Formats: sequence, C-alpha cells, structure tokens
Amino acid sequence: MTPKSGVFLGGSCVAAIAAVGSVFELSSGKPDLGGLVTGIILAISIPLTVIFFLAAVRDARANQ
Repeated sequence: MTPKSGVFLGGSCVAAIAAVGSVFELSSGKPDLGGLVTGIILAISIPLTVIFFLAAVRDARANQ
C-alpha cells in the first residue's frame, strides 16, 4: 500500500461517513442543513465512495 492509495482509502471512508450521516439526517425528518443540501451531499458522497475505493485498490495493485 502506497501513501497515494492510503489517501484514496481515507477519502472513501470520509465520503462513506458523509453518506451514512446524510441518510440518518434525512430519515429524522428535520435535517440540520435542510433536505435539499443533505440530499445533494448524499448524492455526491455515494459515487465518491465508490470512485475513491476503486482508485485505492487500483493503485495498491499497481504498486505490488
């Protein structure tokens, strides 16, 4: 594992935490940032989680 893949993996973790937090905020009925902003955060964080994770795996495999 390289530092670059570690950064990608960290980004994936942060994006996944944002997605889970957004789901909980939306399910509460009264999101702190509003429904639209929280929905946008959710819509952006899910693809970012996948993209960052795949980038981390590719970088780690390329440097083995």
